[in-house]
Amino acid sequence: MNSPLNTIAMLHTVPGLVTDMEARARETVAGLRVLHYVDESLLQDTIAHGTTPGHVRRRLVNYARYAEESGAQALLVSCSSIGEAATAAADFVSIPVLRIDTPMAEVAVLSGDRIGVLATLSATLGPTTRLVQDSAKRQDMTPTITARIVDGAFSALRAGDRAMHDRLVLTAFSELAAECDVVVLAQASMARVIEHTQDQAGGPTVLTSPDSGMSQLSTLFPSKDS
Repeated sequence: MNSPLNTIAMLHTVPGLVTDMEARARETVAGLRVLHYVDESLLQDTIAHGTTPGHVRRRLVNYARYAEESGAQALLVSCSSIGEAATAAADFVSIPVLRIDTPMAEVAVLSGDRIGVLATLSATLGPTTRLVQDSAKRQDMTPTITARIVDGAFSALRAGDRAMHDRLVLTAFSELAAECDVVVLAQASMARVIEHTQDQAGGPTVLTSPDSGMSQLSTLFPSKDS
């Protein structure tokens, strides 16, 4: 197949992330070709079932195969709620299937002994918490992990009320911050809230998945100058 070098495919369940994710990817790797697949039903069905059902896992494998056939060197899944299904899909293709939140979990374990995980969906809280736990085991560390849901925030975001979403997230963050050395914002849709937490002197380290998740692209596509 004749395809451009340095091609990454991304799978999103939230359409609004496409522009931001592409910009971040291109900042990480100059000249990168980005293919986007958007499927809101993957998240909707996961929320409805409380976990990733079989048909969602099968569709994710199909997206991974489609990315491979399209000439992408990897598929990056931007939705943390289906992250575990992304890991499983890697067994069915020859290209890497990357979770956006894997680097974030690794950094969290190295950033403090008391880790808070904040999410607006229970379908995301479980996978992200388990990812942090797995990272701690690999690094032979035993942090205290506190996981919390921001009640009402996802409903507000889905209704288009971003201001309410952000207020609820910030309130929950403030409560969790008092107990933790590092706080993980489990969903990419929460990332913009970090701007409002950086002014809190003496507060915990705050981690989001988009920036750290893109670091995986630097490993896949190292600079020719390096």
